[in-house]
Amino acid sequence: MSGDKFTSIEKKLIEACIMNNRQAQFNLYELFAPRLMPVCRRYAKNNWDAEDIMQEGFIKVFRYLPDFKYSGSFEGWLKRIMVTTAFNFYKRKKITYNETELQQLPEEVVPEMTVTAGLFYQDLMELVDILPRGYHQVFCLNSIEGYTHKEIGDLLNISANTSKSQLTRARCSLQKKYASISDLELKKKSILQSA
Repeated sequence: MSGDKFTSIEKKLIEACIMNNRQAQFNLYELFAPRLMPVCRRYAKNNWDAEDIMQEGFIKVFRYLPDFKYSGSFEGWLKRIMVTTAFNFYKRKKITYNETELQQLPEEVVPEMTVTAGLFYQDLMELVDILPRGYHQVFCLNSIEGYTHKEIGDLLNISANTSKSQLTRARCSLQKKYASISDLELKKKSILQSA
């Protein structure tokens, strides 16, 4: 169901959800919840918030399902709802994006492949999770979810240039963290070999 083509069974499931069929809604939830929880966790401060975000997100999914046009990816449509729900969740809690950490753009631009080369997904996500909140949000939205800088700016109430700056800073920070981890691993290997 994550592709651009829909089978008649998938369409029937969506249509049954639109008609408030509780079993169909449960089936849709069971099908997509495991795929959407990691998206919610990326933007949540803790697992409880991630669960709340997903619940709120599915309420919106069922409310706006009649607006889905069967074009593009249904799973992509669901993910966008979850991301928007996550940001609105924290806006309601008055936890807003802080631009005070912005100063100037680093002089060197770090290509994304330089940052992520040699990292497994889980290793990368552990490094991303410890980035400052603004860097984390922009990096995830752009590099993982595929949002443009304009879309990120609209979502976070910042300019597209601020989004670009935050992405560059996130990449620089990730590169430094990765370099320090690599240096530590080399030192461990050296110590083990000399022993």
